[in-house]
Amino acid sequence: MLTILFPHLDGLVIGAVRAVGSTVRIDAATPDEQVECPCCATLSHRVHSRYRRRLSDTAISGREVVIALQIRRLFCDNSDCGRRTFAEQVPWLAARYARRTLLLEKVLRPVALALGGRAGARLTGHLAAQVGRTTLLRRIRALPDPKRTTPRVLGVDDFALRRGHRYGTILIDMNTRRPVDVLTDRTADTLTTWLRAHPGVEIVCRDRAGAYAEGASKGAPEAIQIADRWHLWRNLGEAVERSVARHRVFLSAAVERPGEPLLPDIGEVAAGMRHGPVDPTQRRDRVAVRTRERYARVHALLAEGETIRAIGIRLGLARNTARRFARAQSPEELLVNNGTGYRVGLLDEFKPYLHGRWNEGCTNATRLFEEIRARGFRGRASMVRAYLQQFRATAHIPAPPPKPPAARRVAAWIMTDPAALDPDDQQRLDAILAASPELDSLAGHVRAFATMMTELKGKQLEQWMSCVDADNQPALHSFVRGLRRDQDAVAAGLTMRWSSGTVEGHVNRIKMLKRQMFGRAKPDLLRKRILLSD
Repeated sequence: MLTILFPHLDGLVIGAVRAVGSTVRIDAATPDEQVECPCCATLSHRVHSRYRRRLSDTAISGREVVIALQIRRLFCDNSDCGRRTFAEQVPWLAARYARRTLLLEKVLRPVALALGGRAGARLTGHLAAQVGRTTLLRRIRALPDPKRTTPRVLGVDDFALRRGHRYGTILIDMNTRRPVDVLTDRTADTLTTWLRAHPGVEIVCRDRAGAYAEGASKGAPEAIQIADRWHLWRNLGEAVERSVARHRVFLSAAVERPGEPLLPDIGEVAAGMRHGPVDPTQRRDRVAVRTRERYARVHALLAEGETIRAIGIRLGLARNTARRFARAQSPEELLVNNGTGYRVGLLDEFKPYLHGRWNEGCTNATRLFEEIRARGFRGRASMVRAYLQQFRATAHIPAPPPKPPAARRVAAWIMTDPAALDPDDQQRLDAILAASPELDSLAGHVRAFATMMTELKGKQLEQWMSCVDADNQPALHSFVRGLRRDQDAVAAGLTMRWSSGTVEGHVNRIKMLKRQMFGRAKPDLLRKRILLSD
């Protein structure tokens, strides 16, 4: 029975097995045999003294197991040996100076890697093998790095060590889907150094960051670089959303009925907020005036031959801001996302209730304020009086017209496979595309890109970009300019089967590991958990 339950104790002399409270205690001793001196390998059997080691072992029937192991200290009879006495070891049971058996260490390792310090320590309490959180963290740090061969297909992406301040780089073997290494930053030089130290990489899957493109070109000039399709689709989606926002005046077609013009709600107009779209050409607010003046100055300096950097310094603009003004075809393109959205106010949630009570005949603003305050309104009574003042001249508040869909939602409709789109959403999208030839053309370009991407027809990329350049789509023109700067990698990404989805999955796993180790997620500890976790 002992051989079945305790195979790792084979070779020891078992004296007794007894229960002491919630602990099972096993008294064991080493056999009376000759032992080699660790220095000169001379056999010895002359005992100097004996002492006991206390070793924690894996639990039995929910009880903690402790092995009280008697160890001999022996004399070395070799007069030429520098050691006079030595203690015998049991390497199959426990390491030198260890307090836990090798079997228990094997159990604790996956617990530490999966849960980290505090959570792992709580679990070991339930496993009847209680250890402290710092012990688990020391175990993780003491583990050796896994031996990995240089991958043929390498995935590269960055992750935040401290969001907005410090970033690292994770390298993934795309064939085995396992992490290969973790770099301390995301610079081109660091990636170049790693690639030169690990020759043999043939394909590099990356996002469209310039640092990784430069690092891969210098470190593995013969390797094929592949731009990730997910990032390409995301960048296209952002361009589509800008285009839809630029033509938001046509979005009301999704809720407009034949012969019934869409009118804004009188209450929202009086409050300075609209349900319907706002034409950026009609804006005369301070932001719109400043944007038009700045646009004119930037393009005047461009006509004089000034660079983007020089314009930014001269006008006190950040380089990205100056570049955005320089690339815009008109100032209205810069205004479509500024001040045209609908902001939710404190009173918006309670307006339907106020409308209903007003139509029932209750026109006392103080009483209505008390009623909505009981329902959770956190504003002042003056807000309610000011809002209801506009309805004093009418006995009945008309129901507000339906709001047109948001630009982001319409962009999502355009980016969705028509076969997977809800029939009602498809009907609304068709109405918008019928009202706007520009958006209809935009949807055609998106469908063509989606076909090229899903069917891996990267050879059609140049033709697609030429068609976009010939069309009046400023946002897509900006997207195409970005593709041309990285055209070889983009074409490879639209042709080859490799993509960075596996890398993105590991980045999400890193976020989970960081949350588990909040306050102790130092780079060395995080690196071990990334490389060694299952």
